[in-house]
Amino acid sequence: MSQDINVLALVKGAERYVFLYDDSSRSETLRTLGRYASNPDLSFTWYDAAVLSQKIRQESQKQKATRRFEIPLPSDSDELS
Repeated sequence: MSQDINVLALVKGAERYVFLYDDSSRSETLRTLGRYASNPDLSFTWYDAAVLSQKIRQESQKQKATRRFEIPLPSDSDELS
């Protein structure tokens, strides 16, 4: 499992919503988006939650694809030469 920290941010006027999460807390982050959207005291909407949720899921899919196929970096071929 990766130790990377993912950063997701939304700027709405003067407000800033910043979410930091790792792979193991992805589900909790998705639930937090729903809690924020259901809070009438925040400007965070269900649309915001849907867009950010989609970004979280897309990033998760990218990470799975990268882990599944070990893609060599251009610098890797330089080391083999």
